[in-house]
Amino acid sequence: MSDVTAINNLVAKHRALKKEIAKIIVGQDLVIDQILLSIYTGGHSLLIGVPGLAKTLMVNTIARTLGLDFKRIQFTPDLMPSDILGSEILDQNRNFKFIKGPIFANIILADEINRTPPKTQAALLEAMQERAVTITGVQHKLSRPYFVLATQNPIEQEGTYPLPEAQLDRFMFAIELKYPSIAEETQVVKTTTNDEFPEVNPLFNAEEILEVQHLVRRIPVPDNVVDYAVKLVSSTRPGLETSSDYVKQYLDWGAGPRASQNLILGAKAHAAINGKFSPDIEDVQAVAMGILRHRIIKNYKAEAEGISEEDIVNKLL
Repeated sequence: MSDVTAINNLVAKHRALKKEIAKIIVGQDLVIDQILLSIYTGGHSLLIGVPGLAKTLMVNTIARTLGLDFKRIQFTPDLMPSDILGSEILDQNRNFKFIKGPIFANIILADEINRTPPKTQAALLEAMQERAVTITGVQHKLSRPYFVLATQNPIEQEGTYPLPEAQLDRFMFAIELKYPSIAEETQVVKTTTNDEFPEVNPLFNAEEILEVQHLVRRIPVPDNVVDYAVKLVSSTRPGLETSSDYVKQYLDWGAGPRASQNLILGAKAHAAINGKFSPDIEDVQAVAMGILRHRIIKNYKAEAEGISEEDIVNKLL
Protein backbone atom coordinates (compact mmCIF):
# COMPACT_ATOMS: atom_id res chain seq x y z
CA MET A 1 0.00 0.00 0.00
CA SER A 2 1.35 3.43 -0.93
CA ASP A 3 1.58 6.19 1.66
CA VAL A 4 -1.03 8.21 -0.26
CA THR A 5 -3.53 5.33 0.03
CA ALA A 6 -2.55 4.83 3.69
CA ILE A 7 -3.29 8.50 4.50
CA ASN A 8 -6.66 8.32 2.71
CA ASN A 9 -7.48 5.18 4.71
CA LEU A 10 -6.41 6.93 7.94
CA VAL A 11 -8.76 9.88 7.21
CA ALA A 12 -11.72 7.48 6.78
CA LYS A 13 -10.77 5.42 9.85
CA HIS A 14 -10.26 8.53 11.99
CA ARG A 15 -13.76 9.77 11.11
CA ALA A 16 -15.24 6.35 11.87
CA LEU A 17 -13.30 6.29 15.16
CA LYS A 18 -14.71 9.69 16.20
CA LYS A 19 -18.26 8.45 15.44
CA GLU A 20 -17.68 5.31 17.50
CA ILE A 21 -16.30 7.30 20.47
CA ALA A 22 -19.28 9.71 20.20
CA LYS A 23 -21.60 6.81 21.09
CA ILE A 24 -20.26 7.10 24.66
CA ILE A 25 -18.55 10.52 24.95
CA VAL A 26 -20.59 13.67 24.29
CA GLY A 27 -18.67 16.63 22.83
CA GLN A 28 -14.99 17.13 23.84
CA ASP A 29 -13.96 16.97 20.14
CA LEU A 30 -10.71 18.89 20.60
CA VAL A 31 -9.69 16.76 23.62
CA ILE A 32 -10.35 13.50 21.75
CA ASP A 33 -8.47 14.78 18.68
CA GLN A 34 -5.40 15.64 20.77
CA ILE A 35 -5.45 12.25 22.53
CA LEU A 36 -5.67 10.50 19.16
CA LEU A 37 -2.88 12.68 17.72
CA SER A 38 -0.72 11.60 20.67
CA ILE A 39 -1.43 7.94 19.91
CA TYR A 40 -0.79 8.37 16.15
CA THR A 41 2.62 9.93 16.93
CA GLY A 42 3.61 7.65 19.84
CA GLY A 43 3.55 10.44 22.47
CA HIS A 44 2.02 10.74 25.94
CA SER A 45 -0.51 13.25 27.24
CA LEU A 46 -1.29 15.08 30.46
CA LEU A 47 -5.01 15.73 30.98
CA ILE A 48 -5.82 18.69 33.23
CA GLY A 49 -9.39 18.88 34.50
CA VAL A 50 -11.60 18.79 37.57
CA PRO A 51 -13.16 15.48 38.70
CA GLY A 52 -16.35 14.21 37.08
CA LEU A 53 -15.61 15.17 33.46
CA ALA A 54 -15.46 11.51 32.28
CA LYS A 55 -11.67 11.34 31.88
CA THR A 56 -11.53 7.62 32.78
CA LEU A 57 -14.53 6.78 30.60
CA MET A 58 -13.01 8.71 27.70
CA VAL A 59 -9.67 6.89 27.85
CA ASN A 60 -11.36 3.51 28.35
CA THR A 61 -13.63 4.15 25.34
CA ILE A 62 -10.70 5.25 23.14
CA ALA A 63 -8.73 2.14 24.17
CA ARG A 64 -11.65 -0.12 23.24
CA THR A 65 -12.22 1.53 19.85
CA LEU A 66 -8.48 1.16 19.12
CA GLY A 67 -8.52 -2.52 20.14
CA LEU A 68 -5.90 -1.93 22.84
CA ASP A 69 -5.37 -3.23 26.38
CA PHE A 70 -6.27 -0.58 28.99
CA LYS A 71 -5.30 -0.27 32.67
CA ARG A 72 -6.09 2.45 35.19
CA ILE A 73 -3.77 3.29 38.10
CA GLN A 74 -5.14 5.46 40.89
CA PHE A 75 -2.15 7.31 42.35
CA THR A 76 -2.12 7.82 46.11
CA PRO A 77 0.52 9.13 48.57
CA ASP A 78 1.35 5.59 49.77
CA LEU A 79 1.77 4.03 46.30
CA MET A 80 5.22 2.43 45.83
CA PRO A 81 7.07 1.86 42.51
CA SER A 82 6.62 -1.92 42.85
CA ASP A 83 2.83 -1.40 43.06
CA ILE A 84 2.79 -0.16 39.46
CA LEU A 85 5.83 -1.93 37.95
CA GLY A 86 5.36 -5.36 39.51
CA SER A 87 7.64 -7.43 41.75
CA GLU A 88 9.34 -10.78 42.09
CA ILE A 89 7.79 -13.42 44.35
CA LEU A 90 8.99 -16.83 45.52
CA ASP A 91 6.76 -19.51 44.00
CA GLN A 92 5.93 -22.96 45.44
CA ASN A 93 9.05 -24.45 43.78
CA ARG A 94 11.22 -21.84 45.55
CA ASN A 95 11.96 -20.05 42.26
CA PHE A 96 11.64 -16.30 41.81
CA LYS A 97 8.82 -15.37 39.49
CA PHE A 98 8.08 -11.87 38.15
CA ILE A 99 4.47 -10.74 38.55
CA LYS A 100 3.70 -7.88 36.14
CA GLY A 101 2.17 -4.69 37.54
CA PRO A 102 -0.61 -2.62 35.95
CA ILE A 103 1.93 -0.65 33.91
CA PHE A 104 2.03 -3.58 31.45
CA ALA A 105 -0.75 -2.52 29.07
CA ASN A 106 -1.03 -0.53 25.82
CA ILE A 107 -2.88 2.46 27.31
CA ILE A 108 -2.33 3.51 30.93
CA LEU A 109 -4.50 6.04 32.71
CA ALA A 110 -2.33 7.47 35.49
CA ASP A 111 -5.08 9.08 37.57
CA GLU A 112 -4.00 12.08 39.68
CA ILE A 113 -0.29 11.58 39.05
CA ASN A 114 0.51 14.56 41.30
CA ARG A 115 -0.90 12.69 44.35
CA THR A 116 2.02 10.25 44.52
CA PRO A 117 5.60 10.88 45.75
CA PRO A 118 8.44 11.63 43.30
CA LYS A 119 9.88 8.08 43.60
CA THR A 120 6.70 6.54 42.14
CA GLN A 121 6.30 9.34 39.58
CA ALA A 122 9.87 8.66 38.41
CA ALA A 123 9.14 4.93 38.01
CA LEU A 124 6.23 5.72 35.67
CA LEU A 125 8.18 8.36 33.76
CA GLU A 126 11.08 5.93 33.21
CA ALA A 127 8.64 3.43 31.70
CA MET A 128 7.22 6.20 29.48
CA GLN A 129 10.65 7.15 28.17
CA GLU A 130 12.32 3.75 27.86
CA ARG A 131 9.23 1.61 27.05
CA ALA A 132 10.74 -0.89 29.49
CA VAL A 133 11.08 -1.44 33.25
CA THR A 134 14.02 -2.89 35.16
CA ILE A 135 13.31 -5.14 38.15
CA THR A 136 16.24 -6.66 40.11
CA GLY A 137 18.57 -5.97 37.19
CA VAL A 138 16.36 -7.63 34.55
CA GLN A 139 14.80 -5.44 31.86
CA HIS A 140 11.20 -6.20 30.89
CA LYS A 141 9.99 -4.68 27.62
CA LEU A 142 6.55 -3.06 27.50
CA SER A 143 4.25 -4.00 24.63
CA ARG A 144 3.90 -1.50 21.77
CA PRO A 145 2.08 0.78 21.17
CA TYR A 146 2.52 2.26 24.64
CA PHE A 147 0.67 5.38 25.67
CA VAL A 148 0.33 7.05 29.09
CA LEU A 149 -2.45 9.51 29.81
CA ALA A 150 -1.84 11.16 33.18
CA THR A 151 -4.46 13.34 34.88
CA GLN A 152 -4.05 16.28 37.24
CA ASN A 153 -6.69 18.11 39.23
CA PRO A 154 -5.97 21.85 38.80
CA ILE A 155 -8.01 23.03 41.81
CA GLU A 156 -6.81 20.74 44.57
CA GLN A 157 -3.11 21.20 45.30
CA GLU A 158 -2.92 20.54 49.05
CA GLY A 159 -0.93 17.40 49.87
CA THR A 160 0.20 16.88 46.28
CA TYR A 161 3.59 16.48 44.62
CA PRO A 162 3.61 18.69 41.48
CA LEU A 163 5.51 17.21 38.54
CA PRO A 164 8.90 18.92 38.02
CA GLU A 165 9.31 20.83 34.77
CA ALA A 166 11.79 18.24 33.40
CA GLN A 167 9.18 15.52 33.86
CA LEU A 168 6.34 17.64 32.44
CA ASP A 169 8.46 18.01 29.29
CA ARG A 170 8.10 14.26 28.65
CA PHE A 171 4.41 14.69 27.92
CA MET A 172 3.75 15.60 24.30
CA PHE A 173 0.42 17.33 24.99
CA ALA A 174 -1.06 19.05 28.03
CA ILE A 175 -4.80 18.90 27.32
CA GLU A 176 -7.20 21.11 29.23
CA LEU A 177 -10.62 19.55 29.82
CA LYS A 178 -13.36 22.14 30.22
CA TYR A 179 -16.93 21.85 31.49
CA PRO A 180 -19.47 20.76 28.86
CA SER A 181 -21.98 23.24 27.43
CA ILE A 182 -25.58 23.23 28.70
CA ALA A 183 -26.73 21.30 25.59
CA GLU A 184 -23.91 18.74 25.97
CA GLU A 185 -24.54 18.29 29.69
CA THR A 186 -28.26 17.78 29.02
CA GLN A 187 -27.38 15.04 26.54
CA VAL A 188 -24.93 13.47 29.01
CA VAL A 189 -27.59 13.34 31.72
CA LYS A 190 -30.16 11.81 29.33
CA THR A 191 -27.82 9.12 28.01
CA THR A 192 -26.26 8.13 31.35
CA THR A 193 -29.41 7.86 33.47
CA ASN A 194 -31.25 5.31 31.34
CA ASP A 195 -30.80 1.54 31.12
CA GLU A 196 -29.03 1.46 27.75
CA PHE A 197 -25.30 0.76 27.43
CA PRO A 198 -24.06 1.36 23.87
CA GLU A 199 -21.40 -1.03 22.57
CA VAL A 200 -18.34 0.34 20.77
CA ASN A 201 -16.56 -1.66 18.07
CA PRO A 202 -12.75 -1.88 17.79
CA LEU A 203 -11.67 -0.31 14.49
CA PHE A 204 -7.88 -0.74 14.87
CA ASN A 205 -5.48 -3.22 16.41
CA ALA A 206 -1.99 -2.79 17.89
CA GLU A 207 -0.18 -3.59 14.61
CA GLU A 208 -2.26 -1.08 12.63
CA ILE A 209 -1.55 1.69 15.15
CA LEU A 210 2.19 0.98 14.91
CA GLU A 211 1.86 1.23 11.10
CA VAL A 212 0.12 4.63 11.52
CA GLN A 213 2.97 5.82 13.77
CA HIS A 214 5.52 4.83 11.09
CA LEU A 215 3.36 6.44 8.38
CA VAL A 216 3.23 9.77 10.30
CA ARG A 217 7.02 9.81 10.64
CA ARG A 218 7.44 9.22 6.88
CA ILE A 219 5.36 12.30 5.96
CA PRO A 220 7.69 14.94 4.39
CA VAL A 221 7.82 18.43 5.95
CA PRO A 222 8.78 21.58 3.98
CA ASP A 223 11.77 23.52 5.34
CA ASN A 224 9.68 26.66 5.92
CA VAL A 225 7.36 24.71 8.26
CA VAL A 226 10.32 23.34 10.26
CA ASP A 227 11.78 26.88 10.42
CA TYR A 228 8.44 28.24 11.67
CA ALA A 229 8.18 25.57 14.41
CA VAL A 230 11.76 26.10 15.60
CA LYS A 231 11.41 29.91 15.58
CA LEU A 232 8.09 29.66 17.46
CA VAL A 233 9.72 27.58 20.21
CA SER A 234 12.78 29.85 20.24
CA SER A 235 10.51 32.90 20.69
CA THR A 236 9.40 31.54 24.10
CA ARG A 237 12.92 31.79 25.55
CA PRO A 238 13.35 35.07 27.47
CA GLY A 239 17.14 34.76 27.71
CA LEU A 240 17.75 35.29 23.99
CA GLU A 241 18.58 38.66 22.47
CA THR A 242 16.01 38.05 19.73
CA SER A 243 13.17 37.50 22.24
CA SER A 244 10.37 40.05 22.30
CA ASP A 245 9.89 42.45 25.21
CA TYR A 246 6.58 40.72 25.93
CA VAL A 247 8.32 37.36 26.51
CA LYS A 248 11.09 38.94 28.59
CA GLN A 249 8.47 40.70 30.66
CA TYR A 250 6.25 37.70 31.45
CA LEU A 251 8.29 34.46 31.13
CA ASP A 252 11.01 32.99 33.34
CA TRP A 253 11.77 29.98 31.10
CA GLY A 254 10.85 28.92 27.59
CA ALA A 255 10.34 25.58 25.84
CA GLY A 256 13.21 23.24 24.93
CA PRO A 257 14.07 21.35 21.71
CA ARG A 258 11.60 18.55 22.56
CA ALA A 259 8.82 21.10 21.92
CA SER A 260 10.12 21.68 18.35
CA GLN A 261 10.21 17.93 17.70
CA ASN A 262 6.69 17.47 19.04
CA LEU A 263 5.34 20.43 17.05
CA ILE A 264 6.53 18.81 13.81
CA LEU A 265 5.29 15.34 14.76
CA GLY A 266 1.94 16.77 15.87
CA ALA A 267 1.67 18.85 12.67
CA LYS A 268 2.37 15.74 10.55
CA ALA A 269 -0.39 13.77 12.31
CA HIS A 270 -2.79 16.73 12.13
CA ALA A 271 -2.15 17.03 8.38
CA ALA A 272 -2.66 13.27 7.89
CA ILE A 273 -6.07 13.10 9.61
CA ASN A 274 -7.19 16.04 7.46
CA GLY A 275 -6.17 14.30 4.23
CA LYS A 276 -3.04 16.40 3.55
CA PHE A 277 0.16 14.71 2.43
CA SER A 278 2.45 17.33 3.99
CA PRO A 279 1.90 19.72 6.91
CA ASP A 280 1.82 23.49 6.59
CA ILE A 281 2.14 26.33 9.13
CA GLU A 282 -1.59 26.07 9.99
CA ASP A 283 -1.03 22.47 11.15
CA VAL A 284 1.77 23.63 13.48
CA GLN A 285 -0.50 26.36 14.87
CA ALA A 286 -3.34 23.84 15.38
CA VAL A 287 -1.25 21.72 17.78
CA ALA A 288 0.89 24.51 19.31
CA MET A 289 -1.30 25.26 22.35
CA GLY A 290 -1.32 21.70 23.71
CA ILE A 291 2.40 21.26 23.08
CA LEU A 292 3.65 24.60 24.48
CA ARG A 293 1.19 25.20 27.35
CA HIS A 294 3.10 23.10 29.93
CA ARG A 295 6.59 23.93 28.66
CA ILE A 296 6.66 27.66 29.40
CA ILE A 297 7.05 29.04 32.92
CA LYS A 298 5.54 32.44 33.53
CA ASN A 299 6.91 34.79 36.20
CA TYR A 300 5.30 36.58 39.15
CA LYS A 301 4.45 39.61 36.96
CA ALA A 302 2.32 37.48 34.63
CA GLU A 303 0.71 35.85 37.67
CA ALA A 304 -0.07 39.24 39.23
CA GLU A 305 -1.58 40.59 36.01
CA GLY A 306 -3.68 37.46 35.41
CA ILE A 307 -1.91 36.50 32.19
CA SER A 308 -2.19 32.76 31.46
CA GLU A 309 0.07 30.44 29.49
CA GLU A 310 -2.65 30.35 26.81
CA ASP A 311 -2.53 34.16 26.48
CA ILE A 312 1.23 34.03 25.99
CA VAL A 313 1.11 31.22 23.38
CA ASN A 314 -1.67 32.98 21.46
CA LYS A 315 0.39 36.19 21.43
CA LEU A 316 3.35 34.31 19.91
CA LEU A 317 1.39 32.45 17.20
